[in-house]
Amino acid sequence: MVERQLRRLGIRDERVLAAMGAVPREAFVPEALRREAYADTALPIGHGQTISQPFVVATMLALAHPGVGDRALDVGTGSGYAAALLALLGAEVVSIERIDALAEAARATLAAVIGEGVEVRVGDGRLGAPDRAPFDVVLVAAAAPAVPPALVEQLADGGRLVMPVGSPHAQRLVLLTKAGDGVRSHDGLLCRFVPLVAGP
Repeated sequence: MVERQLRRLGIRDERVLAAMGAVPREAFVPEALRREAYADTALPIGHGQTISQPFVVATMLALAHPGVGDRALDVGTGSGYAAALLALLGAEVVSIERIDALAEAARATLAAVIGEGVEVRVGDGRLGAPDRAPFDVVLVAAAAPAVPPALVEQLADGGRLVMPVGSPHAQRLVLLTKAGDGVRSHDGLLCRFVPLVAGP
């Protein structure tokens, strides 16, 4: 996957490539789909949710550029794959999932694969985790017409937020970088994610 898909498609961040080579993606997909775990496609994980295509995950991580000791917010835990990668890259991770069953399964998988380093919460990801803010990195694995204001507010100075923005049928990955009181925005890869909706 790393050589044939990610590097060949332009991912150059060696830390991201190493992390994606180290985390067993098959542990984060349903057992019936494990033979397809390394295919360059999104896969269903139940409850109408998916684990994102490896190239998209790698692109998001490369844009966010998490560093050792960074505080990271992962919105849309899903199976826990992105949270595991963030933790392996050295971040302290808070991950928010709105579906109880997915959060419970992700906790168990993360404990088995990486041990400690990720706190999985059930809640409304649009609201972030103000008690743990500010965040150096925010990854959002669901799309909205605009970036939720609470997530921008919870970015640290110099913090990076990556999420898909657009309509249900046409989205781009957006990188926001906070600098003082201002925010810089850069549009990137065309993509398609499930919608970011209210939590329980």
